[in-house]
Amino acid sequence: MPDPQSYRNHVRVVPAYHVGVLFPLLVNFLWSLYQLRFGVTASGLVTVLTAAALLLMFFSVRVQILTVQDRVIRLEMRQRLREVLPPDLFAQATRLSIGQLVALRFAADSELPELVRDVLSGTLSTGKEIKMRVKDWQPDYLRA
Repeated sequence: MPDPQSYRNHVRVVPAYHVGVLFPLLVNFLWSLYQLRFGVTASGLVTVLTAAALLLMFFSVRVQILTVQDRVIRLEMRQRLREVLPPDLFAQATRLSIGQLVALRFAADSELPELVRDVLSGTLSTGKEIKMRVKDWQPDYLRA
């Protein structure tokens, strides 16, 4: 059984995507560049452009997936904060950035008010700082 999720191991790598797709696309791109050493032809340029487009699509798809995930997390955290925070603190919590909300999602309900106060006061600002302060880590195994 894998270790319970924590700050040290919470980064998600999908081998089929990050290795099984990226590696062949990179090899294809490098190979198409290498083939140009025999001479620049229209066919060679099209091959390089296609390989570059496939790599661009790989990264673009990842960014789009993470953007949708962040929107869902923002919605989930707004609802959670509405339920957990006192009304005056919730009103101020609308100033939290998406990155801060993403980091706060790992905190237990009991520690959310204190963490939100620290973020709003400027004591904590980056996602890393916030996650490092989480005492009762709530794992998220359903991430993209």
